[in-house]
Amino acid sequence: MKRSLKLIHEPIDEALLQAQREVGAASGAVLSFSGWVRDMEGEARIAAIDYEGYEKMAYHQFDLLLDQMEKQWPIESIRLVHRLGKVAVNEPSLWVEVVAPHRLEAFEALMWLIDSMKQKVPIWKHPIEGPITGLGASHESS
Repeated sequence: MKRSLKLIHEPIDEALLQAQREVGAASGAVLSFSGWVRDMEGEARIAAIDYEGYEKMAYHQFDLLLDQMEKQWPIESIRLVHRLGKVAVNEPSLWVEVVAPHRLEAFEALMWLIDSMKQKVPIWKHPIEGPITGLGASHESS
């Protein structure tokens, strides 16, 4: 299984990631998932989330999860990008792509990975309360 794993401090460029996609002739399913920062964390309105990570251990835990994933599903490739640092509302904090022969394997593996990473990978969310400004600002009228 081909792997690419990045923890980054700059914005996730989804268009670039999609342009770099490599799909083999046996691939029947390509799934990508983007996790975006919402304007609510629990009951509190937030402006951003500050993602803190123990990077060395995070890479290690991600590798262990990808090892498990490879044993359980016939995944051809996985690419994962997770932001660290301050991520504003309406910006992606996570991007994952799974390539597999069939959609069922791809969906199951992707869901398992996201659930597992939240439990095992040492990346912590610190919500930043406050009004939403800039790109994350709502355009709804009151």
